[in-house]
Amino acid sequence: MQITAHTLKQAWHQVVVGSDVLDDAMFPLTGSSPDEYEQPVGDPDGALFLVLDDDGTVRGHIGPYREVFATRDLDLVLYFVAEDAVQRLAEHTATSPGHGEGTELVARQAELLDRIDSTWGSRFRSGGVDAEQSGAPLQPCGRDPLEGLAWIAHGWREQDPYTHLAFFRGDNISAEQIALLYGADPAQIAAGTRLADLGGTDGGTRDFWDIGWETCCFGHAGGWAYLMYHEAPGYGPGPEALARLGVTETVELSATSAKAIYTFDYMRDGRRVDDDWGILELIWYERGRAPYFRGGQLDFLNRAVRRAELDHPELTSEFELYFHALEDALGIQLPRQEIEEGGVRAAQWAQQS
Repeated sequence: MQITAHTLKQAWHQVVVGSDVLDDAMFPLTGSSPDEYEQPVGDPDGALFLVLDDDGTVRGHIGPYREVFATRDLDLVLYFVAEDAVQRLAEHTATSPGHGEGTELVARQAELLDRIDSTWGSRFRSGGVDAEQSGAPLQPCGRDPLEGLAWIAHGWREQDPYTHLAFFRGDNISAEQIALLYGADPAQIAAGTRLADLGGTDGGTRDFWDIGWETCCFGHAGGWAYLMYHEAPGYGPGPEALARLGVTETVELSATSAKAIYTFDYMRDGRRVDDDWGILELIWYERGRAPYFRGGQLDFLNRAVRRAELDHPELTSEFELYFHALEDALGIQLPRQEIEEGGVRAAQWAQQS
C-alpha cells in the first residue's frame, strides 16, 4: 500500500485511539518538499516535519535541511512520529533528583512507548529501526563509563589537552610513523620523548601551556593508534598517505570551544561515513534523540548512544554519554594515567624544534 497523507492520518488516529499516552499529541505537519517547513513559534529545536514523495516514501525532517529518516514502511513512520511525541512529553514529566535535569528522560520515553506498543518500546531501547535490531536485548555495560574514552570529554570541550583527537586503525600500523607523517620531530620520536619531557626542551623558559600548540602526543590504545594535537603543519596528511601506512579507518574529533563547534569525522577505506550529511557536529546530539540518520551508515552509533543513555543515566553530560558510546561502538580509548602524568609519547613539530 502506497503511503499518502490520508492513510498516514488514518493510521495515526488508530494509534491514538488505542492509547492513553497520545491523547494530546498532534500529528506532524506534512508537505511535498522540505522547503515547506516552517519553524514553530517557541520551538527552538524544530518540530518533526513529514515530506511525502510521489512514490510513497516518507521523509522525516527536523528543520528544512536535516533529514532524519526515509521509509515506505507505514509502521516505521508511525513509530518515528510516536517517538518524537513521547520525547516531548517525557521532557515535561521526567525528573532525576540529585543527578541534574533530564537524566531519566530516556527511561521515561521507553516506558511511554511500551504503553503504546511493547514492540515500539523494544525498538526504542535497541536504538535500531528494523525488526532484528529492535528485538535484540541490550547487554548491561557493567563498567565505569568514564574509564576508556569518556574521561576526557569534559576537558576536551575546552580544548584540553588538545583540540584534535585522531584515531587510526589498520594492520600493524605504527603510531610513531603516523606522528612523523603529520610532521613530528624525528629526533624526538627516535629518542622516545614523553609529554613530561617537553617542558624543558627550551631550557625551561616556557611551560607546557606555552608550547602545547607546537606539540603532539601519540600511542596505541584499544586496538587503535591515536594522535592528539592542536594544529598540524600543512593541515596534516591526506587519506592516500595514511593508506600507504596501512590505515583503513580514521576517527577524528575536533573542538573549537570559542565557537562551540565540536565535530566527528569517520573515514573507512578512503570514504567518509556520514550519510551525505556533510560535517557532523556533536552539538546536534540531544539526550533521547538518535544523533544520526535512522537506518543509515552510522546507525551502529545510534544504537551505542541509546545503550549508553539507558546504562548510565547518572552521566549528566551529553558529551560523556556520546564519548562512552564511541568507545563501545568502535573501541577507541585514551590512556588516562599516561596522559595525566605526562608519560605518553610526545614530540614537537619538526619545523618548530
